[in-house]
Amino acid sequence: MKQSRRKFIQSTGAAVGALTLPKLVPQATAASSAKKHNILYLCSDQQHWQAMGSVDPFFDTPHQDALAAESTVFENAFCTTPQCSPSRSSMLTGYYPHKTEMMNNSGASGGTDLKLPTVGSHLQEAGYTTALFGKWHLGDNSIGNAGWSEETKKGPDPKTTERGIDFLDRHADDEKPFALFLMYLDPHDIYHYKPGKSDVRTDDVVLGESWKKQDFDSVPKIHREFMEINQGEFIVNADEETWKGYRDYYRQKVKLYDDHVGRVVEKLKDLGLFENTIIVNTSDHGDMDTFHRLVFKGPFMYEHMMRIPLSVRMPGNPIHRKSDYNWVNVDTTPTLLELAGAKAPKCHGLSAASIIKGTGPVPEREYVIGQYYGKQTWVNPIRSIRGNGWKYNLYTDWGEELYHLDQDPEEIENLANDPKHAGMKRKLKKRLDRWIKENDDPFYSFTTTSLDPGEAKTILKNPL
Repeated sequence: MKQSRRKFIQSTGAAVGALTLPKLVPQATAASSAKKHNILYLCSDQQHWQAMGSVDPFFDTPHQDALAAESTVFENAFCTTPQCSPSRSSMLTGYYPHKTEMMNNSGASGGTDLKLPTVGSHLQEAGYTTALFGKWHLGDNSIGNAGWSEETKKGPDPKTTERGIDFLDRHADDEKPFALFLMYLDPHDIYHYKPGKSDVRTDDVVLGESWKKQDFDSVPKIHREFMEINQGEFIVNADEETWKGYRDYYRQKVKLYDDHVGRVVEKLKDLGLFENTIIVNTSDHGDMDTFHRLVFKGPFMYEHMMRIPLSVRMPGNPIHRKSDYNWVNVDTTPTLLELAGAKAPKCHGLSAASIIKGTGPVPEREYVIGQYYGKQTWVNPIRSIRGNGWKYNLYTDWGEELYHLDQDPEEIENLANDPKHAGMKRKLKKRLDRWIKENDDPFYSFTTTSLDPGEAKTILKNPL
């Protein structure tokens, strides 16, 4: 899907160089509210796009698979950045992290508290009773925290499900529609994996081609640093069985999240709400899951970091539809607001409501832009552009990566220094630089910092 430069500038919010607080839509009337669909937003933490049984049978996710079978499934869905706070700031506001000012996790270098109105505020103004239970991780600024009729912005996951089910029980007969956001912690608890101590089974675990062929000398050196003196230290020199154990432990954590999805959806059905509720299932970012001999998340932009699951079940149209639209999670706010019959603020996101409803013009996004700032005080800024079968990653100090995704979907061969592909690299960098300029992205002003062993220990204790 192509688009003109003018349309790209307009649709990505390039005109919002001077960031202003978006105006909220007028209060909806009670009559119009009663006709609107409810919204259930289910979000896991650190689940890559392949971590679903419907995509990879290695994973056991019957409840998410059942939803996907009756939903629009976005096969090319991406986060703005593979970090919790900045990604969540994007999905809840419609802006990239450099505009939300949450380029890193709340409290970390480059991170702050969210100071913009969220989709919760907009939905309230559109006549919805809103609730958010579970992980927040966006600070305590009063503007950013507003918009929730009910809230408990912490876990653990079983409590999040209990609170969600209680909310549904209490609001099942309301005339006003509700928007319930359940933000789970799993499979983020992969950080609890302890080789030789965690209960795992590895008889059916297969390690990917990129695990076997990873060449750290061909990629920016911070990939190796992450594994040797940072969070990967516990496994970098381990045997194959230990790596397989990581994959099984991750699979278990994905299954725990899926169990919660099942409980909540079953409650919707028991209350007769299922056929009048829009159900979104997604995640904030991915996990390396042993691919490229990497674990967790860090300063890299591989598919397992950036691609996320996303399905949207629309009442009255419960059919399985696959879309190759390049969804970025800044699209969440405008899409939900259009589905709710409300007007979205101007932002970086596009509304994909027409794809979900199966009617109207389809939005166009030729390239996906990804951002990365750092981890705690370890700053390693990266920008990524992905489209037309290629991906180009630019680091402030550590070089470049170029992958031909059509021919090398596991991103094994870095072509950045191959003269045969110099033209493609120039083209992608030029397009990336245009986006950076048009959107006032301060990428080129950032300063990289080094990581010392003492800092590494601090990061290991605070993996968020």
